[in-house]
Amino acid sequence: QFQLVESGGGLVELGGSLRLSCTTSVRIGLEHYAIGWFRQAPGKEREGVSFISASGRLTDYADSVKGRFTISRDNAEDTVYLQMNSLEPEDTAIYYCAASVVSGTPHLGHQYDYWGQGTQVTVSS
Repeated sequence: QFQLVESGGGLVELGGSLRLSCTTSVRIGLEHYAIGWFRQAPGKEREGVSFISASGRLTDYADSVKGRFTISRDNAEDTVYLQMNSLEPEDTAIYYCAASVVSGTPHLGHQYDYWGQGTQVTVSS
C-alpha cells in the first residue's frame, strides 16, 4: 500500500501554464505502474485527461487537451508530471493522479488501484 501525492495546482489566468506532479509517499517503484491523470469539475463526472504506460513509451490524451497537455515520467524519482499549457477556464477542476497495474495506458477509473487526494486547478478568464 502506498499513497499518491499530487502537487502543482493553483490559480492561473487564461492562456497560462501549470505543471502538476504526482509522486508517492514512500519509494515503491512507480515504474511498475501505468499512471493516469483524471479531473473532476463541480457538477461534472470525472474524466480521464492523460495517461502514460509504466515504461513511459506510450502516452494518450483526451481530445480536449491534445496539443496543450504533456504527460511525462521520471521513474528514477518516482514522479509523473502533467505539463499544462494554454489553459482555459474549462480546465478548472480538481486533478487526480492514479496508478494502475494494467499494461499500456488504461483509460477507465476502475482500472486504477491507487489514487491521490487531488490538487485544485483554477483558470480565470
